[in-house]
Amino acid sequence: MTAANSTVRLTVAQALVRFLAAQRSERDGDEQRLFAGCFGIFGHGNLAGIGQALLQADLREPGALRYHQARNEQAMVHTAAAFARARNRLATFACTSSVGPGATNMVTGAALATINRLPVLLLPGDVFATRAAPPVLQELEYPGGYDTSVNDAFRPVSVFFDRIWRPEQLPSALLGAMRVLTDPAATGAVTLALPQDVQTEARDWPRELFAARVWHVPRPVPEPAALARAAAVIRAAQRPLIVAGGGVIYSGATGELRAFAEAAGIPVAETQAGKGALRYDHPLALGAIGSTGTTAANRMAARADVVIGIGTRYSDFTTASRTAFASPQVRFVNVNIAAADAAKLAGTALTADAREALRALAGALAGWSTGAAYREQARRLAAEWDEAVGRAYALGHRPRPSQPEVIGAVNDAAGTDGVVVCAAGSMPGELHRLWRTRDPKGYHVEYGYSCMGYEIAGGLGVKMADPGREVFVMVGDGSYLMMAQELVTAVQEGIKIIVVLVQNHGFASIGGLSETVGAARFGTQYRYRDAATGRLDGDVLPVDLAANAESLGVRALRAQTIAQLRAALSQARGEAGPVLVHIETDPLVPAPGSEAWWDVPVAEVSELEPTRRARKAYESAKADQRPFLAPPP
Repeated sequence: MTAANSTVRLTVAQALVRFLAAQRSERDGDEQRLFAGCFGIFGHGNLAGIGQALLQADLREPGALRYHQARNEQAMVHTAAAFARARNRLATFACTSSVGPGATNMVTGAALATINRLPVLLLPGDVFATRAAPPVLQELEYPGGYDTSVNDAFRPVSVFFDRIWRPEQLPSALLGAMRVLTDPAATGAVTLALPQDVQTEARDWPRELFAARVWHVPRPVPEPAALARAAAVIRAAQRPLIVAGGGVIYSGATGELRAFAEAAGIPVAETQAGKGALRYDHPLALGAIGSTGTTAANRMAARADVVIGIGTRYSDFTTASRTAFASPQVRFVNVNIAAADAAKLAGTALTADAREALRALAGALAGWSTGAAYREQARRLAAEWDEAVGRAYALGHRPRPSQPEVIGAVNDAAGTDGVVVCAAGSMPGELHRLWRTRDPKGYHVEYGYSCMGYEIAGGLGVKMADPGREVFVMVGDGSYLMMAQELVTAVQEGIKIIVVLVQNHGFASIGGLSETVGAARFGTQYRYRDAATGRLDGDVLPVDLAANAESLGVRALRAQTIAQLRAALSQARGEAGPVLVHIETDPLVPAPGSEAWWDVPVAEVSELEPTRRARKAYESAKADQRPFLAPPP
């Protein structure tokens, strides 16, 4: 091959786009495109570079890296993250923005992706590398150093960050980015900041850079000595409990989890990300655990002497702010692909892929099982909880239905092929407790960052990842008002999602929380400012969010009763495009409780009697918190 044929002359942006189109991921022999496409909003800073490159690539090789138009930079990152989660982190999207506010709009999305350990690639435009005429439009003049821009805000919320100051830096940055995106133990948001002049610079690139490259996603196996230690702890248990996290689902280990639980007779509780790891009606399924958990899971957790965490990072909701596991002798065995999570709570660490670890543990514990009475206790508590769910679903509250009744209607409409998507407000907690999961991918609630506005954008990503599923986006009016713009994207792309908009005229979740801290729903209701009191406690605002959805091109259906809601959901399933179903609920009707606590500090001194009572209750509950410093194995 001649020197001329061994290189190709492209701009940095053109080289970037061609490289991304050639990347693939592989696990267990299943190979797929690493990047399903690129979301972007163009402006100065990326239009002349990446925008031109995407257009040229689409004309040269249609579909190699398809461009999707978005309406909000934060939302497009949410869509990419949701897509990655639905694809078990084996595929994602790139997201490009202009310089300045377009870039910083993506920071929230980056934080969400990194906290939830979901791979997304962010390509924000940046300032001129040549500093030809600073300050340019939207450039931050930072007196502490001229190499700083607003894009440095991505550093603490990205697992990998690089700025491409010169064209020759691109190959190493790209390879480093791909390494992190395909590392299940270290993945998250990857940011490559691209100075706007560098994007347009041309260079002769080696053709090898654009050859198809397969990134193998590993399945680390347990180290034998660690496996023996973990098995010894479990064998000594009388009341073991499995806490299944998102790692079980991402690794495709739900079959192994079921087989292990059945053979060892260990009941299973689930985190938000792990919900669906075991069918809700399995005899050993206790459902959700922790602050938003079921009474079945939390009662078993309170007496557990060994907790086997599989693919969980033990968030404060999972541990009920470290009060859920109350036995003085409790010990932890932590199976996790990330060593930092495996070492939490002074547990016996088993750093490995969840599927491989469960297979190894099943072999190491062959012939060992809990007693029949313990299994029966788990089955009985789960059955009692399911009866409570049934009562909540059929409450018949008037004049407006309760939110649990709405969840029940959507749960029925979803059937076996539907997936519910949610993120913030009161619904994630109620969904975690009440939703009857029938499939590992039938539940998608973002609760690592619990980001208001994720719901509709996330629903798009889930549907794009699995077009054969019906996607039910459940969103409250508070979250809807923060980010509904991607309904336009759904219309534009012909993406079918069913949005169930629960209108309760305010922030129901924080309103309820405010009652527990003595703040009396202050600032949580959507009301006029009352001229007499000077406070926001006047009449309810005349907001019509169904009309808003219609104005964005979405078919809107209205329901006032649960019967009407069920009819509307049935009609929505038959529609070809996106649909919004609007229903008003009574936010003061509670769902069945979890019997668990969440640490939200209360004012230590106050003139208000409700606050003083709340502080007394807080101090009482705080006394049950534990450091979980187990003895060394």
